[in-house]
Amino acid sequence: MNSPEEARTWERSSADSDLALSPVVRSRTRTRTSDLVYDELVSAIRELRLAPGASLSETDLANRLHVSRTPVREALARLVDAGLVHVVPQVGTRVGLIRLRDVEEARFVRESLEVAAFEVACAEPAPDVTALRELLDRQEHSYRTEDYAAFFAADEALHSEIFSLSGYPGAWQAVQRMKLQLDRLRRLALPDADAMRELIDEHRLIVDALENADATAGRALISRHARRALERGPALRAQYPGYFTE
Repeated sequence: MNSPEEARTWERSSADSDLALSPVVRSRTRTRTSDLVYDELVSAIRELRLAPGASLSETDLANRLHVSRTPVREALARLVDAGLVHVVPQVGTRVGLIRLRDVEEARFVRESLEVAAFEVACAEPAPDVTALRELLDRQEHSYRTEDYAAFFAADEALHSEIFSLSGYPGAWQAVQRMKLQLDRLRRLALPDADAMRELIDEHRLIVDALENADATAGRALISRHARRALERGPALRAQYPGYFTE
């Protein structure tokens, strides 16, 4: 568990990270600029570069992203429709807060689909776990260097690879669209070294079960793993009350 001082430091660093938006590079294809803006803002919300409750200004975002206000306005409208951004009368536009009920629903979807993907992958003859082993090595390195962003990226890649091995990579994309609230909770928990160690150890057990085609063990491991972040929800809410809502 992070100390109160660590919690305050994380809240300050998250607020400062509101500035960490990547300029949008206009596509030479038919991709609309507003789509690129939308994708960048969704990523920033997911990764806590735009903190829960952060104030959003069309002009400010346009300047940071190096685009005009029109695609920003269009992207914000989509974010409002998706429930990721809220317009508060007489206050302005703000990033939505984390709702634990939404996190629970995302957990249900992720767990259900990943268990199914694991079972299908186990049914394949001699599942190739080489890429999964390499991702475990990347997580170990990220843990030692306290590189939380790299750890999260390797974590996501590991779970994505399980879906790829099942032959249903598109199912992971469906999970991604659903689990943004869950991801924000997961990112909030990452500065805890003990939690990172436990996640790596669970990942290793999951990979071992897949290599051994042990569907029974894999189901139990994935279910426990998927529920870990939600179990920490109440404690994280107590640490960062400004990031959560009912």
